[in-house]
Amino acid sequence: MAEFRFEKLDVWQRAIDFCDVVYRVTQRFPAEERFGLTTQLRKAAVSIPANIAEGSGRMSDRDNLRFVEIAYGSLMEVVSHTEVSFRQEYLNRDQRDELREAAERLSRMLSGLRKHLQPSSITRP
Repeated sequence: MAEFRFEKLDVWQRAIDFCDVVYRVTQRFPAEERFGLTTQLRKAAVSIPANIAEGSGRMSDRDNLRFVEIAYGSLMEVVSHTEVSFRQEYLNRDQRDELREAAERLSRMLSGLRKHLQPSSITRP
């Protein structure tokens, strides 16, 4: 089976691993959160590798960069939802710390990809 270009990216593979962690820790969330935090966390987590993949299919680094930045924003959503989940006692401290540590690693990888794609001619707003 052929492998797509984005599947070779370490950052995409780590983003998929991150989704696995998010799905695992949200399995035990209360039923009343099925359409609340559970959905929000999972949707934001899945958005990370999806945007990396979509960006890699773009014809220019500038377009790819835009999707990497969206992926980064989704990662920040997960971090925020993680804290709310912890404060509501849906996550224990170890689960929260596991998610935050994984998010920090993924954040560094996304930042590296952004720097690689961002020529000096592209300026941030």
